[in-house]
Amino acid sequence: MESPRVTILCGHYGCGKTNLALNLALEAAAAGGPVALVDLDVVNPYFRSCEYRGLLEQNGVRLIAPVFAGTTLDTPTLPPEIYSIFSPQTGRVFVDAGGDDAGATALGGLSRQLEEAGCQMLYVVNRFRALTQTPEEAASLLKEVEAASRLRAAGVVNNSHLGVETTWAHVEAAEEFGRRTAERLGLPLLYSTVPDFAAKSPLPQGFRRVRRYVRFAWEEE
Repeated sequence: MESPRVTILCGHYGCGKTNLALNLALEAAAAGGPVALVDLDVVNPYFRSCEYRGLLEQNGVRLIAPVFAGTTLDTPTLPPEIYSIFSPQTGRVFVDAGGDDAGATALGGLSRQLEEAGCQMLYVVNRFRALTQTPEEAASLLKEVEAASRLRAAGVVNNSHLGVETTWAHVEAAEEFGRRTAERLGLPLLYSTVPDFAAKSPLPQGFRRVRRYVRFAWEEE
């Protein structure tokens, strides 16, 4: 079955949407064909996809970002260029949506066109983040996001991690959280991510290796 052309990543602040969006967009570009990454995080000034413009453009990914992304202004202004994602010529599109229901509001005005274009919204969860540490908390948050975005999630991605401190034991222990969250929502658990530095070889079924592009400013290279 062919994947929808537009993939939206939503979830709580700090769950790792941006890093996952970068991975998915770069993988799609490596596979061939046009790819665009849309930074719709018009609320949170940190860890935005637009901070990685150079990386994306070097690998053939077109970046579409809010007018004021990368500045000290957080006015939620969507660029006219955003409407180009509805053209099939744009190719695969990955949308890094803002955290929580406030960030997802930007999607609400585009919901009809997104559905017509063929989209899937994936709910990214991280059990190590405040307010989403239990399946109950995580499920409650998604309902708020869906109401704000006027879209329904199609699946759950368990992106539980502790940044550079993540080990395979952390990822393996969080798998049940991802499964229970998906069951509570009545959605499929698509996969659990594993940072490349913590991944086992071979990787068990149901896990997906990701590179860690997003780093905190205080981390050493």
